[in-house]
Amino acid sequence: MPVRPFFFRLFAVVALCAPTACATTAASQAEVGRLEAELRTLRSSQAKLVERLERLETRDAVSRARSVAPATPAPVSSAKASDEPTGSEALGLPPSELAVVRLKPKKEPAPRIATAVAVVEPDQDQMEMFISPAEGSSGTASASPGRAEPPDKDPAILEAEYEHAVSLLRTGNVEGGVDQLTRFAETNPRHPRADNALYFTGLGQMGLQDPASAAKTFERLIKTYPAGDAILDGMLRLAECRVRLNQAVDARALYTRVVTQFPGTAAATQAEQRLAALSP
Repeated sequence: MPVRPFFFRLFAVVALCAPTACATTAASQAEVGRLEAELRTLRSSQAKLVERLERLETRDAVSRARSVAPATPAPVSSAKASDEPTGSEALGLPPSELAVVRLKPKKEPAPRIATAVAVVEPDQDQMEMFISPAEGSSGTASASPGRAEPPDKDPAILEAEYEHAVSLLRTGNVEGGVDQLTRFAETNPRHPRADNALYFTGLGQMGLQDPASAAKTFERLIKTYPAGDAILDGMLRLAECRVRLNQAVDARALYTRVVTQFPGTAAATQAEQRLAALSP
């Protein structure tokens, strides 16, 4: 029996199977390594889920404890409260969690604020700056000896007289409007409409081509009512009368006064434009 050829064939088969076995072992080791990595990842995820579940259970327990706890807790002495934990430690929460702590307000009264205000009478000189006496009067409160003050009229009647006089100007009866407005300003110098009555009187006189009389009326308005609401328009109209009377120097002085004393107003803007037009 030929034994040597048989052994040769057996060694040849073993030699051919050895590389295949080595390759299979390497593939198995790689698969095992991959499975171990996945197992570690799953374990880490499971640990995080367990930690999150415990945190949710703790939060749920705290919520249930708050709902069951009484609305007004019993007072605790300061010495005992200092030894007990507060905040998140008292509720059993981890330090990262936030807890709502109610602070007891202090019962100290609010400081008193001084509300007393000393009453100081204004000086007579200061009062004269805002209250101008009527033209032709002495400026004192007492009446002239032997002359009685006229009785005060109803404010509604005075208002109606003023409106009627202005309507005469608007409807074309300029002379009648000027007469009534002049009379209104003379007989009611303390009325709130007195300065406006003088202003419209001057406008009517300008419409009647009488700039000299209009200039006197506007001068009276500026002198008698320096704090009235018609002062700026009165100064502009007086400067216009000066221009018509060929008094350009006085007109420039008035326009300059409006610009310097009342900057930023519409009257100051008009005065600047008219000054530019008057420049030689």
